[in-house]
Amino acid sequence: MKNLNQVHLNGLRALEAVGRLGSLQAAADELGVTVGAVSQQVIRAEEQLGRPIFDRTARGLRETAFGGPFLATLSAGFRQLSEAVATTRRSDDAILTISVAPIFASRWLIHRIDRFAALHPDISLRIEATTMLVDLARSDVDLCIRVGPGGWPDVKAEYFLPQVLFPVCAPALAEKIRTPKDLSEQPAVVDGNEAFTWERWLEAAGLGVPPPRARHVFSDASLCLDAAMAGQGVLLAFPVLASWALREGRLVAPFPIRVETGMGYYFVTAPGVPELRKVAVFKQWLRAAMAEDEDGFAGAVIPARRSASPSSP
Repeated sequence: MKNLNQVHLNGLRALEAVGRLGSLQAAADELGVTVGAVSQQVIRAEEQLGRPIFDRTARGLRETAFGGPFLATLSAGFRQLSEAVATTRRSDDAILTISVAPIFASRWLIHRIDRFAALHPDISLRIEATTMLVDLARSDVDLCIRVGPGGWPDVKAEYFLPQVLFPVCAPALAEKIRTPKDLSEQPAVVDGNEAFTWERWLEAAGLGVPPPRARHVFSDASLCLDAAMAGQGVLLAFPVLASWALREGRLVAPFPIRVETGMGYYFVTAPGVPELRKVAVFKQWLRAAMAEDEDGFAGAVIPARRSASPSSP
């Protein structure tokens, strides 16, 4: 093995990316260069190291007996470097970077963000609205808010709220719904990605009536909410989606029954990183804001059955 000072960092990055991702093409995509450039960096790095890291086969590159452990150590080293850089980015208490689902950002958080700013003028929020997974060790995101079953690997997930569903509709349509039977006679706005059905909500709520008839199906929960506000039918909604429209009178909840889906909302942060003041302050504010949000979160809650197939927004 030659002196490490003779090995270029770009070559080590290329070796690590190819080993981790399994192909030259995937490594080129991640590094933002051509396949040829990655190939040349790999060859040059092997020459500088003085021994092959990959065997060339008809099916592509395969790690040598030495290359496997070497690449594992290399990946761990780059991961530590990324974590160190991310820690310096997160150390700025003036900017709090939060990753949330677009629906959470546009339908709930955006309407209340001025309250946080008024209470904490020293903290500026930077919102990244995405459903994509975030590598907290390699990014400058301080906090993720996610909905799901929990138990995700390589992160610290702190449960803070169950996900519940309940019917909402436009006020004019609500005037026609006096009893559960009336609900069955109305059209339904359906979220095509929602696994929690009307039949399950009615069963859990103890209402022995047929479900509303499906009228419109959308692939986006936000579009479903717009359709419900336009009076096109009754929607099974979750508080993060509907609470502001309820508060503004754009929607009405004809029944106060909330049924748990089996999913929950979680604060997700990088493991092993001390909690910064700005993160603790935001988490405390969010919990308080949701506790005060009676339009979206108040009502009788029925726990989810363990055998249920929970949904996610």
